Amino acid sequence: MKLYYYRRRDNLPNFGDELNAQLWSHLLPGFFDGDETEIFVGFGTLLNDLLPERVKTAKRVIFFSTGAGYERPLKAIAPHWEIHCVRGPLSAGMLGLPPQMAVTDGAILVRHLFQPAPKKRDSFAFMPHVHHANFAKPVWQEICDRLGWRYIDPTDPVETVISAISETEVLLAEAMHGAIVADALRVRWIPVVTSPRILEFKWRDWCGSVEVPYRPRYLPPLSPYPRYGRGIRSGIAASRHWGKHLLQFPVSDSVAENLSQIAKNTPPQLSSDARLEQLLTELETRLEALKRH
Repeated sequence: MKLYYYRRRDNLPNFGDELNAQLWSHLLPGFFDGDETEIFVGFGTLLNDLLPERVKTAKRVIFFSTGAGYERPLKAIAPHWEIHCVRGPLSAGMLGLPPQMAVTDGAILVRHLFQPAPKKRDSFAFMPHVHHANFAKPVWQEICDRLGWRYIDPTDPVETVISAISETEVLLAEAMHGAIVADALRVRWIPVVTSPRILEFKWRDWCGSVEVPYRPRYLPPLSPYPRYGRGIRSGIAASRHWGKHLLQFPVSDSVAENLSQIAKNTPPQLSSDARLEQLLTELETRLEALKRH
């Protein structure tokens, strides 16, 4: 069996995707030998019209906690596809699946790999979307330094990112899997959006699964990086928030002040302990069923 997860065309590593390799090899030892006739698809926003071509070599495709949202919706679920569960209620609805197929994002199983840090090092940290980290890292690093925050780069090694999240009291995150791992490790989080590239659908899908409202805080795009407005995959609804402001860029001083105000005035979010344990138990039960099957 081969493990499939999204890889960027520029080969830039992304925490939310790369976590698949470490997590599933630990939870499913001996499953993966690179045989492309059987494919396992874990977490990621991958259930779309492009997927059939991407897994065309497989005679059997297993999906576990995968999400929908990017690109166009799937026209049909192939007969040789086995969907054990999806990320959340919106994914289930988009695919026409019964509600019980929605559990949550499998990244919460990171609790099997990593124990929360016993001591916090940072009051606040910021973790951008990988696209924004790619071309604006120096600016975000400067802003975080100015605020006295930790900057968490989603292109860093998985262990580095998890450790940084665990040592933080409150994570401000554009990267959804930063927030998911934070929630799993009982680190409070605040969703932040700096461009229309952030896909609201997938955030609402996951938040619906953990029974936490999605209440993002918005910032204008950074200066001088107009590429924020290019290659938008997140749809008209997201881009409507900025409208004409996509070409008006504030200086980083203003962004730093806005981030500081968000941190001071926004109550951080966290799913309940009971809900997290319920979801972990459900994922573990379905994973054991998959192993037996």
